[in-house]
Amino acid sequence: MNETLSEKEYKTAREAIMMHVRKVVPYALVVAVFSGLYMFFHIFGEISEDGLNSFQILLSIKAFLGLWLGVRGINQKLFGINPFVFKSHLFPFSLVIIIILLSQFMYL
Repeated sequence: MNETLSEKEYKTAREAIMMHVRKVVPYALVVAVFSGLYMFFHIFGEISEDGLNSFQILLSIKAFLGLWLGVRGINQKLFGINPFVFKSHLFPFSLVIIIILLSQFMYL
């Protein structure tokens, strides 16, 4: 977009897109958190006498990171509470990347 539009048109187009993204993403995050909680309780399985297996450990880490992201999103969207720590978008984006990587390692 930046190559075909002038700077002013680019800013206008970007803001038009971001207006819709800001409306949809927080609610999608809430749906993802609740579906993740549902899946966590159905997929986690029994804890053996030997302790947690690697799948359960990775699933627990993913659940913790996802819940943190979900609580942050719910606080921002529904209650208007801005994050106290990690105010930039870099840290939550990093957590999403970590969750995706953990998903890949879960089935090795």
